[in-house]
Amino acid sequence: MTSLTRRRLATIATVLLLASTTLVARTACAETGDLWETTSQMTMEGIPAVIPSHTSKSCLPKVWTEPPGADQERRCTTSDFTSDGSKVTWKVACPAPNAMTGTGEIVRDGADHYTGVITFTSAEANMTTRLNGKRVGDCELAAK
Repeated sequence: MTSLTRRRLATIATVLLLASTTLVARTACAETGDLWETTSQMTMEGIPAVIPSHTSKSCLPKVWTEPPGADQERRCTTSDFTSDGSKVTWKVACPAPNAMTGTGEIVRDGADHYTGVITFTSAEANMTTRLNGKRVGDCELAAK
């Protein structure tokens, strides 16, 4: 693998790590939400280096109607969001440069914890981000 390819993959990994943990709440008006602390850990197929985990806090609606990881910077779009009991799933597609597609799944283990995985496939590499979230309090959702 060339140095340029490694740098491109590192850049993609950084963008995806930040995107997968940038939990954006969208609501029409300010209301009470849940404050979540989420730790994400990304791995890339064929890259033995360990990418450091990332922890962030975000305010999410009490009832999820979209994936809690909208990627506004890359203009990724989500589709096929479904909620079935404690599990939510969705698909995601990100445009060029570095176009990629993926799927996400989160399972809530009660009201205060979830685990999940987001997988991405691109021409350069396959990436997996594991999520571990815990509810740490209440918060006020930002107005849309």
